[in-house]
Amino acid sequence: MKVVVLLGGSSTERDVSIASGVQVARALRNSGHEVVVVDTARGALPAAEEERLLAGGIGETPPETEALAVLKGEAPALSRTGLLRDTDVVFLALHGGTGEDGTLQAMLDLADLPYTGSGHAASAMAMDKDVSKQLFRAAGVPTPDWLMVPAEKEEITTAIGFPAVVKPNRQGSTIGLTIVDETEGLSPAIDEALRFDQEVMIERFVPGRELTVGILNGQALPPGEIIPRRSDIFDYESKYQPGGADEIFPADLSPEQVHTIQDLALKAHRALKLGTYSRVDFRLNETGTFWCLEVNTLPGMTAASLLPKAAAAAGISFDALCDRITRSAGNPS
Repeated sequence: MKVVVLLGGSSTERDVSIASGVQVARALRNSGHEVVVVDTARGALPAAEEERLLAGGIGETPPETEALAVLKGEAPALSRTGLLRDTDVVFLALHGGTGEDGTLQAMLDLADLPYTGSGHAASAMAMDKDVSKQLFRAAGVPTPDWLMVPAEKEEITTAIGFPAVVKPNRQGSTIGLTIVDETEGLSPAIDEALRFDQEVMIERFVPGRELTVGILNGQALPPGEIIPRRSDIFDYESKYQPGGADEIFPADLSPEQVHTIQDLALKAHRALKLGTYSRVDFRLNETGTFWCLEVNTLPGMTAASLLPKAAAAAGISFDALCDRITRSAGNPS
């Protein structure tokens, strides 16, 4: 198959996307596919540039907003470049921004091009944490209480309490997220979140174990546990720097707990009407309740990312995972 791997882009998760995309491209070539790698902000990448990116890593912090703004101004219009012409499948290795929020998916739908992941409506719902949590509740999936800004401090104290999580409503990789311990910290935390989105969520903090479940072709993969080493939470640095966290697959859970968390993950995935694959993140508190935090429609896809590790725990190699996702592509909308 001829596959175009889209990566990079101009979101704050650009570096993560590049790391995913170049590894996916190599895996697909290993499976016999003809692959072209395209940075949506720069255009098609020559082989030498691919190799340079493959050898590189992810920085300790996301790209500066000023640099991303320049990329947005330079970004080629994919629909006019001809880069997608005669393509069998578009593999979306984009994270955040217009690559994950349904915008690009809608464009590909209009062009009648098969692509990986979920359709434009499902992608938009999953990116919007407020909408996602309402759908989780309707599907019987526990999710921490939340309020959207603006909210009175008295309401926050009563309905949410402290510590509280303040985060952009449409963002990933914990970018712009702050844990607030008292009311005085709310304003600066909200200002930080507003740097990345016009809508801000304040969510009840759930102490406990950090767990994740991958979904692939309608089946829940073995759950994994994340134990951050550089921070109290699984933040950007913990996610992408060597030694930032221990990622244990399969997680140390009882058979009953595995059944429960996998069932909840499938319910969350279906509530958002997602496609071939996703990754659902949870917290397990001391009373044994699994709390769904969010669903990632285009999770990280390096060989060391969480979804590929979950697949490996199920006996699916990274090359086979990328090939399976590619062959399951269609017009998900």
